Amino acid sequence: MSEYQYYEFLAVDKPLDGAAQDALRAISSRARITATSFVNHYEWGDLKGDPRTFMERWFDLHLYLANWGSRRLMMRLPARLVARADLDRLVRAVDWVELREAGENLILDISRDEVEIDYDDPWDDGAGHLAALAPLRADVLSGDLRLFYLLWLAAVEDGDVADDEVEPLAGIAPLTAALEGFAEFFAIDADLVRAAAERGADDSVTADEQRKLLAAIPERDKIELLRRVAEGDGSVAAELLRMLRGKRPVSTPSRTAGALRERARRFADARERAYAEEREADRRRKAEEAEKARRGRLDALRRRGDTVWREIETEIERRNPGGYDRAASLLTDLKALAADDGNQSEFDRRLVEIRARHQKKGRFVERLAEL
Repeated sequence: MSEYQYYEFLAVDKPLDGAAQDALRAISSRARITATSFVNHYEWGDLKGDPRTFMERWFDLHLYLANWGSRRLMMRLPARLVARADLDRLVRAVDWVELREAGENLILDISRDEVEIDYDDPWDDGAGHLAALAPLRADVLSGDLRLFYLLWLAAVEDGDVADDEVEPLAGIAPLTAALEGFAEFFAIDADLVRAAAERGADDSVTADEQRKLLAAIPERDKIELLRRVAEGDGSVAAELLRMLRGKRPVSTPSRTAGALRERARRFADARERAYAEEREADRRRKAEEAEKARRGRLDALRRRGDTVWREIETEIERRNPGGYDRAASLLTDLKALAADDGNQSEFDRRLVEIRARHQKKGRFVERLAEL
């Protein structure tokens, strides 16, 4: 397959009505379209539509993958539920991230080209990635901005952040499966991610804290939240989490980009040392196994005595490459045996006799060049 592109869109807050599905079907007759999704892939050609328009009109999430290394993730976020200034601050260092207005929404557009592909890995058709990354949207809406820390780490990796710049958040621990999947999907340096994940601000809220904080919400606001829940507004939970997080103390970021780079280098060096030690141990093991096999082979030849020399003559007389190879291999082992037993002169004498008897067999004589 010379070209492959995968497109997937998800509607989270509001399902697609019949008119929307008909409009999408008019764009693509072969896509899999449901009330909440649009999925298609192409071996030739391209999507007959602009993903930006799809997001502005119908969907909350979009993922794109191409087998030449392009990756894209878009999120549609209700503008009233996010602090635009905070998001702008967090994405300013990454030139492959765009945050734009679309009516009452903001669209976060993350598009990275030339992601390195390991063609020895199993084939990745794109399926399953968006489902794994979808929780990130709810996290952002609830005030968990660690996704943007990962984007900052990508800029650190690319050399677009000065060594003395302080991290945007106080770490990203504990990593969720969605955050790990995001870092892997966009090929963000795993050592940098590991370094960042050594610390984190615990902004989880206990059940008791939730009750106290919820009790402090004015009665009128509580009624409004309940009304929205009754009307099926799926953003209420995220809004409440964001509200509760905002009432807790926030850890102060302290590590610099340079410190994280150095920590990542140490991880890489340690991994390389471990890999080198593993390779050396494997080399020694194989050498020991080879030596054990060689000793067993030589012991067997020693017990056979002169029958080995007769077998060599038989193999030579076959006058074919296989016979010559087997004869040469036996002679090699006999030479090693002679060295071990102190019979080198006897071996040399017999080898001279063999050369003389079979000097007209040029291909066989060539095999004796190293003896």
